[in-house]
Amino acid sequence: MENKSNTAQAFWVGLGSFSKFALGLVSAAILSRYFDKTEYGTYRQVLYVYNTLLVIFTAGLPRVFSYFLPRFTLAQGKEIVWKVTKILLFFGFIFSVILFVCSGLISRALNNPELAVGLKYFSPIPLLLLPTLGIEGIFSSYRKTTYIAIYNVSTRLLMLACIVLPVILLKGTYLHAIYGWIVVSFITLIIAYYFKGIPFRGVSTEASNLSLKEIFNYSLPLVSASVATMAIVGANQFYISRYYGTEVFAEFSNGFIEIPFVTMLTGASATVLMPLFSKIVHEKTELNRITTLWNSNMNKSAILIYPMVFFFMSFAKEFVTIIFSDAYLESAKYFSTAMVMNFFNIVMFAPLLFALGEVKFYARMHYAQAVATWLFAYLAMLVFDSPLAIAISYVSIFIIGIWVSIWYSAKKIGVTFFVMFPVPRLLIISLHSVLSIMLVKLALRYILPDLEGILLLAVAGTIYLLLLLASARIFKIKYWDIVLPLLNRKNPTNPGIPKQ
Repeated sequence: MENKSNTAQAFWVGLGSFSKFALGLVSAAILSRYFDKTEYGTYRQVLYVYNTLLVIFTAGLPRVFSYFLPRFTLAQGKEIVWKVTKILLFFGFIFSVILFVCSGLISRALNNPELAVGLKYFSPIPLLLLPTLGIEGIFSSYRKTTYIAIYNVSTRLLMLACIVLPVILLKGTYLHAIYGWIVVSFITLIIAYYFKGIPFRGVSTEASNLSLKEIFNYSLPLVSASVATMAIVGANQFYISRYYGTEVFAEFSNGFIEIPFVTMLTGASATVLMPLFSKIVHEKTELNRITTLWNSNMNKSAILIYPMVFFFMSFAKEFVTIIFSDAYLESAKYFSTAMVMNFFNIVMFAPLLFALGEVKFYARMHYAQAVATWLFAYLAMLVFDSPLAIAISYVSIFIIGIWVSIWYSAKKIGVTFFVMFPVPRLLIISLHSVLSIMLVKLALRYILPDLEGILLLAVAGTIYLLLLLASARIFKIKYWDIVLPLLNRKNPTNPGIPKQ
């Protein structure tokens, strides 16, 4: 019997999300050693352009599954899934054509002539990958998140092999990595079509009467928000790429990332909560379940994420040089800066706003952030002439956006800001982590001063974990409450979970 608890569901989503992170991290670690900084910077620019435009051409469609599927029968859901997949296929075709035709224009904008070549070779990939999107929303809606983990882990392992092996075995260039992308994208397309049909085996298609107008009325504001997100994420990347060169951009790209597992945990929580919130709001029953789910999720996320943030902030240089080599020591300062965001992105406001139908506010808020990000990044560049100052301005605007979203979400469901963002509890978790990491640093300095590299991180991590577990009861932190639901095969009683 599949474990239906929210923690177990989030675990499987998180495992799948971690495979995505692992692909990026491992491939970056390998390719940054085989390419020089200029070639590696070009490769990262190709991915930057793709990921930037991706948010536009997906048209917010992968997110409609989590919103609509819980509101329709399984037979009607089958019709919705394939209708949206066909639209994604069409948009993928348009994306590929534009990427090919506009490659020269984009390369001139980023001041890298070689980029035009890479984009032309990369251009078939959107056609192959866009129809694969939405797996997470489909299986999380039907509480079958084990399939998300199976799909993501298997396809990401294939992708990793196809991208890095041609480079390693053939001593290839970044174009060989792109050839591998094309091959594995075709294989992924076939696998995705098979997986999308799994929930509907033996189920006859039934008309849902969900029109394209209704779908786009929900998704287009998300597209608008996605365009703003593209602008937000692209601001510091554009300024650093254009004004500081490909080598600095390579250092920034390797450093300005979230720590391992954070994206896995927050993304998993959002994927699981969205269908639950949508069902509660649609049925208009026991809305207090929303705050119950919210607070439970935030507490668990903080307990798991905050200790990791403090650990990696304390050993940022060691982590970066182990993964990317000593040539990327400068990336550590960007890594430390980016980690500040992890104290705030435990807030899962997006699933709640989407379930409440507040997609227009979500879009407006992101546009305000986009304008502020570009403006303050430019001012930071003029005043400080430093790529690090650009990164700091980005983080500052991000945190302000989180605060505004919490305030608005609290207002919509009739609670206070501090119910949605329990500052005292978060400070206690932070204090526990800070005291533990200070003891670790002292122990390493006076008892094991000669440790370095992987051994240093391994020993420090082990001591840190033991200290956290040993002192958790003093701070009333219950790590086992997070682990035990994963071991329980039955669906535990949880008043905050709508029955399926």
